[in-house]
Amino acid sequence: MKKDTITIDDLMDKVDTYIKDSKEREKILDAYYYAKEKHTGQYRKSGEEYITHPLNVALILTSIYADYECLQAALLHDVIEDCDVNIEEFKEKFGPTVYKLVDGVTKLSKLHFSTDNEYLVEYYKKIIVGMSEDVRVIIVKLADRLHNMRTLWATPVEKQKKKSKEVLEIFAPLAHHLGIHKIKSELEDLSLRYLKPTVFYDIADKLNKTKAERDTYVYEMQEEVSDLLNLHHIPHQIKGRAKSIYSIYNKLDKGKKFSDIYDLLAIRILVDTEQDCYLALGLIHSKFRPLPKRFKDYIAMPKPNMYQSLHTTVFGIDGYLFEIQIRTYEMDEIAENGIASHWAYKENGGSTKTANLQSVTTQKLQFFKEIMELSNDKMSSEDFVNSVKDEVLNNNIYVFTPKGDVFELPKGSTPLDFAYKVHSKVGETTVGALVNGNIVPLDYELKNNDIVKINTNKSAHPSKEWLNIVKTTGARNKIRSYFSKNEKEVLIERGKDFLEKELRKRKIPLNEFYSEDKIKEVYKNLKIDNLDDLYYDIGSNKHTSNTVINITYGEKVIEQPKLLKNIVKISDTASDIIVDGIDKIKVSIASCCKPVHGDDIVGYITRGNGITIHRSTCRNLASMDDRCIKVSWDSTPTNKYYSDLLIRTDTLDNKLADITSAASKISVSINSIKTISREEYATYEMEVVVKDLEHLNKLILDLNNLPYITSVERLIQ
Repeated sequence: MKKDTITIDDLMDKVDTYIKDSKEREKILDAYYYAKEKHTGQYRKSGEEYITHPLNVALILTSIYADYECLQAALLHDVIEDCDVNIEEFKEKFGPTVYKLVDGVTKLSKLHFSTDNEYLVEYYKKIIVGMSEDVRVIIVKLADRLHNMRTLWATPVEKQKKKSKEVLEIFAPLAHHLGIHKIKSELEDLSLRYLKPTVFYDIADKLNKTKAERDTYVYEMQEEVSDLLNLHHIPHQIKGRAKSIYSIYNKLDKGKKFSDIYDLLAIRILVDTEQDCYLALGLIHSKFRPLPKRFKDYIAMPKPNMYQSLHTTVFGIDGYLFEIQIRTYEMDEIAENGIASHWAYKENGGSTKTANLQSVTTQKLQFFKEIMELSNDKMSSEDFVNSVKDEVLNNNIYVFTPKGDVFELPKGSTPLDFAYKVHSKVGETTVGALVNGNIVPLDYELKNNDIVKINTNKSAHPSKEWLNIVKTTGARNKIRSYFSKNEKEVLIERGKDFLEKELRKRKIPLNEFYSEDKIKEVYKNLKIDNLDDLYYDIGSNKHTSNTVINITYGEKVIEQPKLLKNIVKISDTASDIIVDGIDKIKVSIASCCKPVHGDDIVGYITRGNGITIHRSTCRNLASMDDRCIKVSWDSTPTNKYYSDLLIRTDTLDNKLADITSAASKISVSINSIKTISREEYATYEMEVVVKDLEHLNKLILDLNNLPYITSVERLIQ
C-alpha cells in the first residue's frame, strides 16, 4: 500500500491559495513545528512518522477552505492526548480558541465509539459539548476520521469492519447534515470497501468496464448542451460528475439494475446567477425530453444542509438517460463544502448573497440542539438512539405554511408536530388543521410538500391524548411540560393553603411570618429563592408547614384538648406514633389518606376509639380542628405502611409487568393493583406496602422515570 508523502510545503501551497494574511500563515507554521517536535519518535501503524497524520488532516481541511485556527487545531489535535504537553503553556502559545478546538477533538478521541446503544448516546452527548463551543470541533474530527479511513488497511480486519460501521452510522450522517459532500462521499465509499469488499470491487469493476463508453456519451452530451447555452449567451461551465460507489450500492441494494441507474451518465452545469439556472433548465427541456417525476427544485426549496441545485433527468444522446444538475458557482461551493463553505467566501469577499452565509453556523447548531433536547428527555438509551435516528438522521419531509414558509419534519409527523414546530403557543392552542385546503384529523400523517394551516383558539389547551398522536420528541416534551407546569401550579396553590392554614392555627399573623427578615431566614435555611419554591416544597410534601414555621418560631407546645382525658389508655402498642404527654395510647392509621412514616401528620380524637392518624394534607381534617392534637413519629419505626397510588400513562398497552417490576426492584410489596380506565389511555390504582416516606418516594420516582407514565400521585379517599 502506498504511503503518504505529504510535506509542510504541500500544505502551505494549498493554504496560500486562499489565506492571504501572512500572520495567519505564520501561526499555521508555528502549530506544525510544535506538533512535529511533540510527535518526534512516534510512528503510525502504517510505518510513517506520526506527523504525517495531522498534516493530512489539515490538508483535507484546506479542500473546504478551513480558516487558520481550524488548521492549527488539525495540526495539534493529537498533542494533548498523545504527548507530554503543559496545558497552560499550550494556551499561552496558541490562545484559548485553538485550545478549545483541540480539547474538544481530544474529548471525542477518548471515547470508545460503538454502535452499542449506551456508547452511541454518550457519543452524541459529547458531540453536543463540542458543538456548544464551536462547530469546527466536529469538522476537524470528520477530517481526522477520513484520513484514518484512508490508512485503515494497516489495521486488523476486525477493526476495519468496526471502524467502517461507526463511520456509516455516525460520521457520514454528520458530514451529510453539515453539508460537507466531499468528506461524506469518501467516508461512505471507504466504509463500503472494508465492510463489503466483494460488492465494492464488483461495482468499481463495472464502472471501469463501462467508463470509456460512458465518457464518450457524456462528452457528446456536454458538447450539445454547451452549444445550446452558448447560442443563448449564457456563460457556463460543464463538468462530469463523480460517481459514488456507495450511492450506486444503495440503489442496487433496493433492487435496481446497474443499467437502470440514471446518474451513471451525469453532468453538472455551473452558471453565474440563479436566473441563469432556470433559463438553462428551460433550454435543456426544450431540446431534450425530460423524464416525468424526476425534476427537483432545491433552489426554491433548499435542503436543511443548505444544498441548492436544480435536478432533472432527460433523454439525451442516443436515447440514454442523463441526470443533469444546474447550479451557480456559489451553490456548488456550498454543495461540496456545506457549513465550511463560508470560510472561502469570507476570505475571498464573496457575492452579495454570501453575507447570509455568516449565520450558517448558528443555523446548523439547531440540528445539535435538537439532539440535546432528546438527551435531556427522560427516555431509555434505546429510545434515545431511535429518536436520533428517526428524527435527526433519517429522511425527512418538508411542509409549508400558507405563506410559503418551509418546515422540516420527520416522516410520519402530524399537524400537531407541525404546530409545535411553528411555536409552542400555536401547538398548545390548536383546535384543528387544514391540509391542502381540506380539514384533516390531528393524527393525519403529513406528506411531502403539504400546505398546512393550523386553527387555534386562545382558550384551548392540550389533551394528554396528544402524547399518542405526535411523532416528534420535541412536541411530546412540550406537551408533557405543559401538564407538568399545570401540576406544579396546583402544588404551589396547595402548599400556600397548607402553610397559611397552619399559621392561622398557631395564631401567627401572616404579615409577621412574611416579613422580610423572617422570610429571608426561611429561604436561606431551605436553600430556595422565592415563595413559589416554598409553596411547591410544602405542596409536594418535601417540607411540612410546621417545619417551615419552626425555622423562625421554634417548636410551639400545643395544650392538649380536654377531650384527651376521656381517651382510654392501653398497656401495650406496636404503633410508631408518639402522642404528646401520653406514653401509651390506642392509635390507628386513617384509611382515607393512609399516612406512612415520615409524612406530616395530625392526630384526631375519635369518640371512644383512641386517636386516628391523618396526613396533614387530608381534606377530611377540614372540619376537625377542634378535635386535632399534635402527634409525631418515633425515630425508629417498626411497622410497614399501606399507601394508595394513582398511575396515569399515555398508552393503552398493558404495562402491569413493568410497574410491578419497578416495585419489586426496591422491595415494595404490592397489595393490589387494578386498571380503572382504558378509554384514551390506561390508568392504574395500586395499593403498596412500604417502610417509610423515603421508600414510597423512591417508588414514585422510579415509576415516573418510565417513559410512558405521565403522573403518579398518592390518593386521599
